[in-house]
Amino acid sequence: MPRMNPRVFVAVAVVFCAIRGLPAATFSVATFNLENYLDVSVEHRTAKPDQARAKIRESIRALNADVLALQEMGSTNALLELRSSLRAEGLDYPHWELVSGFDTNIHVAVLSRFPFIAQRPHTNEAFLLNRRRFSVSRGFAELDIRINDTYRITLIALHLKSRREVPEASEADLREQEAIQVRKVVDARLDSDPNVNLIVLGDFNDLKDSKPVKTLIGRGRTALVDTRPAERNGDDPTSANSRTAPRNVTWTYHFGKDDTYSRIDYILISRGLAQEWNPQATYVLSVPNWGQASDHRPILASFVADDK
Repeated sequence: MPRMNPRVFVAVAVVFCAIRGLPAATFSVATFNLENYLDVSVEHRTAKPDQARAKIRESIRALNADVLALQEMGSTNALLELRSSLRAEGLDYPHWELVSGFDTNIHVAVLSRFPFIAQRPHTNEAFLLNRRRFSVSRGFAELDIRINDTYRITLIALHLKSRREVPEASEADLREQEAIQVRKVVDARLDSDPNVNLIVLGDFNDLKDSKPVKTLIGRGRTALVDTRPAERNGDDPTSANSRTAPRNVTWTYHFGKDDTYSRIDYILISRGLAQEWNPQATYVLSVPNWGQASDHRPILASFVADDK
């Protein structure tokens, strides 16, 4: 039997729930690089000022995501401060995870309304490059999350090596090797359950046609689906040419030195989850004065919690 188009399935599910008088069981997942959310300045990174923190909270409240992956989070104290500040403003995330890595200044974190069934932080992954041993800079989170009594997701949140040059090796090669380490975990999950509801998201620090992003997406039957969030600014979400992506606004990052805008933040999903994905409720958050918060803009994807 052919698989139903995700847009059609979501519409049918919502209508069915409305007819039955039931709430549509939906949930959303987002990712946001906070640009050095530090409570204390370290090395070349400056502590986050109050105005920027307030703008970050405003953006997170606007997203209202059920599960939120964060990059460039500082210490545990910084994460708990953000969490308690959001709770005071009406947005509560009772479940959280902070993943340590080789970089001791900034980390990957996850906030969630839903409980974690399992936590598998990847903090010591390493690889050989040019006969030298390197560690994955920020580590990455892997969580099994219970959305409801019958629906589960597995979430992998990451932050690949930046494009800042380093003397030890090519930054592009380092980023590709980190992507390979993440993809090994993705392949292991898909091997054990091809229908797993898997989400891989975060700051990949590269463009879609790059080797790191191609590595993470993969090929063939185990390839992940790029949700490609875009601004909700009135643009038609479809393309007139089926061979090209729509010409809508998808950038997530501003690089001040070159004054360029690019898409380097992603939400990738497994084919098992693609049937529950709602493209119409997937977007890049666009708010006034967004740059007061971070050099990145957050992205969000929505789903119906009903395995198909």
